[in-house]
Amino acid sequence: MTLLDEHRPKALSVLRIVAALLFLEHGTQKLLGFPDGGGDIVSLASLSGVAGLLELVGGVLLVLGFKTRIVAFILSGEMAFAYWMAHAPRSFFPVLNGGDAAILFCFVFLYLVFSGPGPWSLDRLREK
Repeated sequence: MTLLDEHRPKALSVLRIVAALLFLEHGTQKLLGFPDGGGDIVSLASLSGVAGLLELVGGVLLVLGFKTRIVAFILSGEMAFAYWMAHAPRSFFPVLNGGDAAILFCFVFLYLVFSGPGPWSLDRLREK
């Protein structure tokens, strides 16, 4: 276990980066139409547009590990809001209401609020 323990901080950075890249994709799909999801690009003045902006900007900031704790807090709240507004009314069960990703993003981001960004981040560089 000692070998695994010494790599824990790097694994945290990898979790942050991969989750942020996946999250960022939701923002690019809403605002830029990429990758093509078959839907229209949303207006920035709409609730989906605000969500897309949070996903795009927040995703980039998390990939870089910049202001990680505050960004993760905001994005965790966004995902909780998205789940209860868009998914929960469809069904009690996340597998049926399509809310699995929202729940996972919410709790991964909440974890980052408490854990910080890991060593591979601009936040860590700024500490030095």
